[in-house]
Amino acid sequence: MIQIEALPAFLDNYIWLLQDTSQQRCAVVDPGDAAPVQQWLDAHPGWQLTDILITHHHNDHVGGVLALKARTGATVHGPAGESIPGRDHALNDGERLRVLGLELQVYAVPGHTLGHIAFYHEADETPLLFPGDTLFAAGCGRLFEGTPAQMHASLQRLAALPDHTLIYCAHEYTLSNLRFAQAVEPGNTHVAQRFADVSHLRAENRITLPSTIGLEKLTNPFLRADEVSVREKADERAGSRHATAQGVFTTLRAWKDKF
Repeated sequence: MIQIEALPAFLDNYIWLLQDTSQQRCAVVDPGDAAPVQQWLDAHPGWQLTDILITHHHNDHVGGVLALKARTGATVHGPAGESIPGRDHALNDGERLRVLGLELQVYAVPGHTLGHIAFYHEADETPLLFPGDTLFAAGCGRLFEGTPAQMHASLQRLAALPDHTLIYCAHEYTLSNLRFAQAVEPGNTHVAQRFADVSHLRAENRITLPSTIGLEKLTNPFLRADEVSVREKADERAGSRHATAQGVFTTLRAWKDKF
């Protein structure tokens, strides 16, 4: 039985800690800071950190890797197309790896960075997705290296996963993303309800994750570029009609950058 816990880092990062309680083994996803993980290990004597999973090269995702590897000897898995400190296992699209008994599929999802990957565990009952900075709750990552076409394709690939897939995003951006979603679709009742729910959670300093693919398809404008209401708002923003969902996405991403 795998348990998943969020270890807050920096201002709004989450380091996801996967725990195999039967074996007292654990793994972490994107440890930008070693301290939260080290503190958890100190508080749980007898536990072993066996694996470190990396989605992309940004320092707030890899900054703690070398310190954790030096302390624990954990195996570092990361994208083959990026420079990842301490990487032992270079991963390409379509590869599979086993971590704590979970089989994880590697998805190439370029856009935020060119070599960005996501980790997906396929399961009938509870599929799991660790998308790094590609897909956020009600949003998506900025395009630091990739193109709008790449990011749109990456998001469409993730949106095709089962609706009940749990999404463990790397940042607590949900409330600000929903403010943008309301601007894009002021008449979307699902967005309005989610904004109310998330506002309540954040007022109590509670986490808003994980999300689900199904919820994102109802409330995330970047997964709704083919919806009439979203296209009309993008047309209004651009001052011209968009011929494709990719064009709508491009306008939305540029708008969000300045929102």
